[in-house]
Amino acid sequence: MPYSGTVAAPPPTVPLREAVRLWAKVAALSFGGPAGQIAVMHRFLVEEKRWISEERFLHALNYCMLLPGPEAQQLAIYIGWLLNRTAGGLIAGALFVLPGFVSILGLSLLYAGFRDSSLIAALFFGLKPAVVAVVAEAVVRIGRRALKDRFRILLAVLAFVAIFFFEVPFPLIVVAAGLAGYLAWRWFPESLPAQPGPAGEAGGQPIADAAAIAARPSLGRTARVLAIHLLLWWGPVLLLALWLGRGHVLVTEGVFFSKMAVVTFGGAYAVLAYVAQQAVEVFHWLRPGEMLDGLGMAETTPGPLIMVLQFVGFLGAYRNPAPFSPVAAAVLGSVITTWVTFVPCFLWIFLGAPYIESLRGRRSLTAALSGVTAAVVGVILNLAVWFSIHTLFARVGEVRFLGARLLVPDWTTLDPASLLLAVAAMVALFRFKLGMVPVLLGSVAVGAAVALLRG
Repeated sequence: MPYSGTVAAPPPTVPLREAVRLWAKVAALSFGGPAGQIAVMHRFLVEEKRWISEERFLHALNYCMLLPGPEAQQLAIYIGWLLNRTAGGLIAGALFVLPGFVSILGLSLLYAGFRDSSLIAALFFGLKPAVVAVVAEAVVRIGRRALKDRFRILLAVLAFVAIFFFEVPFPLIVVAAGLAGYLAWRWFPESLPAQPGPAGEAGGQPIADAAAIAARPSLGRTARVLAIHLLLWWGPVLLLALWLGRGHVLVTEGVFFSKMAVVTFGGAYAVLAYVAQQAVEVFHWLRPGEMLDGLGMAETTPGPLIMVLQFVGFLGAYRNPAPFSPVAAAVLGSVITTWVTFVPCFLWIFLGAPYIESLRGRRSLTAALSGVTAAVVGVILNLAVWFSIHTLFARVGEVRFLGARLLVPDWTTLDPASLLLAVAAMVALFRFKLGMVPVLLGSVAVGAAVALLRG
C-alpha cells in the first residue's frame, strides 16, 4: 500500500530481527499481571529503545483497555503492528503468550502427575516481591506522564476508589472516564493536552511516531481481516466437532472458552469466579480449590493472568481423555483453550487499530482518551495494591462498610522475608536505578534460598 505520511522519504522502521529479540525479552519478563507487563513494555519501548512515544503508547493502551481479553498482550500486538505491520503484530502477540503457555503446560503436567510443587514454589518465592516493586514503579512512571493536572489526578483517584473499594465494573469506569474527559474538554477546552504534531514533522521522533500506517481502514480490509480471523478462531473447533463429535470435552472447551474470550472485560479476575463455578459445578473439570492452584501458577509464570484458563482446559481434558491417553488429551485441551482465548485478541487489534490510528488527531477523541488514561493509572494502582497485599500476607479478609469492600490483611501472617525482598527491590529500582533483569534475578535467587532453608 502507498505511504500515507506527510514526508516524501520512507519512514524509519525497526529491523524485524531486532524487534523479535526485544519482544522475546519482553515475553520472558512478563510477570505480575497486566500492570507489571505494561511496565516492562513501557520501560523497554518508550524509555530505553525510544521506538514509540509516551503519547502513542498511552493512545494504544487506552484502546486495549476497552477490549475484552488481556490488555497487555493486545498492547504488544498493537505496538508490534505499529512497528512492523502484520508480521510485527503476530510476532509480538505470539511471543507474549508462548513462555506462559510452555510454563503452565509443564507445571500442569507436574500437578497432574505428582501434585508436589515445593521446588517450583521455592524458585518463584522471591519473584512476587520483586514484581510488587515493578508494579509500583509502573504506577509512578505512567502517573508522572499521564496525570498532568488536578482534573486527571482526580479521575485517577476516583477510578481507584471505584474499583478497589466499591468493585465498580471496569468497563463502566472506562466509559465514565472517557465521558468525563470529553465533557471537560467541551466545557474547559484549555484542559486538553497539547496536540502532537503530524508524523514525520519533527526530527528525532520515536520510530512509531515518524512512521505512517500502511494499513488504511477500509471496508475491504475489514472484511478480509474478519474472514481470516473468524476462520482461524472457529476452524479448529469445527474440525474437532466433525472428528470427535459435538459433545466431546475438547469441543465443549473450545466453545466455552470462546465465549469467555468476548466477555473478559476488566481483566482475568472479573471472569475467573464464573469460570471456576462452571468448571467445578457444571462441567466437573476441576475439584473445589483447584482453581486457586491454577491461579497461583498463572501469577508466578510469565504471560497474561488469563493463562489460568489453560490449566482448566488441561485438567478438563485430562479427566475426560477418551479416545486419547490422559496426557495427550490434556495437551490438546491446553492447546485448544489457549488458541480460542488468544486468537480473538489478534482480531480486535488488526481490525480496530487502523481506525483508532486514523482518529488519533481528533481533539474530541484525544480528550476522551485522556480521561481514560487517567483512570488507567488508578486501575493500575488498584492492581498494585491488591497484588502487594496478597503477596505480603498469607491471609486477607474482607469487611463490608456502607457498601464499600475493605481488605483486611491478617498482620500475624505478614511474611517478613517477602517484605524485605519487596523493599530491597524498590530501593534497587528507585534509588540505584538498577535494571529490571538483575533485580528480578537477584530476588528470585535470594527468595529460593530463603524458601529452601525454611523447608
